[in-house]
Amino acid sequence: MAVSTPRREVDEVQRALRRPAGRGRRERTFQLSLMVATAVAVIVLAILLIDILIDGLPSLTLTRFTNYASRFPEEFGFRSGITGTLSLMVVTALLSFPIGVGAATYLEEFAPRNWFTRFVEANVSNLAGVPSVVYGLLGAGVFVYFFSLGRSLVVGAITLSLLILPVIIVASRESLRAVPQALREAGLGLGATRLQTISRQILPQALPGILTGTILALSRAIGETAPILVVGALFSRRSDNVPWDIDDAFSALPIQIYNLVSRPQAEFQEMVAPAGIIILLVLLLLMNSIAIYLRNRYSRSS
Repeated sequence: MAVSTPRREVDEVQRALRRPAGRGRRERTFQLSLMVATAVAVIVLAILLIDILIDGLPSLTLTRFTNYASRFPEEFGFRSGITGTLSLMVVTALLSFPIGVGAATYLEEFAPRNWFTRFVEANVSNLAGVPSVVYGLLGAGVFVYFFSLGRSLVVGAITLSLLILPVIIVASRESLRAVPQALREAGLGLGATRLQTISRQILPQALPGILTGTILALSRAIGETAPILVVGALFSRRSDNVPWDIDDAFSALPIQIYNLVSRPQAEFQEMVAPAGIIILLVLLLLMNSIAIYLRNRYSRSS
C-alpha cells in the first residue's frame, strides 16, 4: 500500500529552508517541550547526586575500602563487595564477550537470510527488554537447582551474562553492519577466504563499537541487584587473602547497599549506604571511561 506524503509548493519549501530554526509557533513549542524534558531529567539527576554526595561524602573514609561488613556503622566497610563485584565483572566479561561477538558475527556474516534467522534476530532484540529479575529466576532454577552448581560466583556470572548477551549481540551487529561492504568485496577479490576477510579486516574495523557496547553492557550489569539477589549473592566474605574461586559464595556492592537500606538503624541508611552508592558510581564511571578510551584508541588505529 502506497504511503502518501503532503505535497508543498517549491516556493513554500524554499521559504521553509530560509526561515531560521525556531521561528514558527510549532517549532518554538516543540523546542520548548524538548528543553523542558531535558531540564526535568537533568534536575532530577542532579538532585539525586547532590543528596547522595551530601549524605555519603562525610562518612567516605579509607576504612570503607579496607574493612569488611560490620554491625557497627562507623566500622562498616565494602571490601568484600568491591572484590566480589570486580570478580563478578571479570568472569561475566570472559563469558559474555566471546559468545556475544561470535553470535553477532554468525548472524551478520554467515547466517542465511531465511525465516529462522529472522526469528532468532527478533527474539534476540526482544530479550534485551526482558526484566532482569526474570533472568535471576532462570539462573536460580536452571543453574542452582537443576545443575546443582550452588549459589556461587560462576552462577552469578552466567546469570549476568545471559542478561547482557542481547545487548552485546545487538551492539556488535550494528558495528559489523557499519563496516563498508567494499572492504568485504576487496578482501574476497584479492583471494582471501570469507573467514580471513572477516577475522583480519571486518572484525578489527568493528572492534571499537564492539568494545564500547560490551563495556556499556557490563556497566549495566554492575548495578543490577535483582538477578544476583535471586541466585543467592548474600554471603559477606570475611577474608579474601586468596583469589576468588568461581565456586565460592560471593557478595557484591548492590547487594550490600540493598542490605544496608533494609536495616532499621538510621546510621546505616543515611551514612553508610550513600557511601556505598558513591563507590559503585565511581566504579561505573571508571568502566565508562575505559570504554571511551578504547573506542578512541582503536578508532584512530583502524
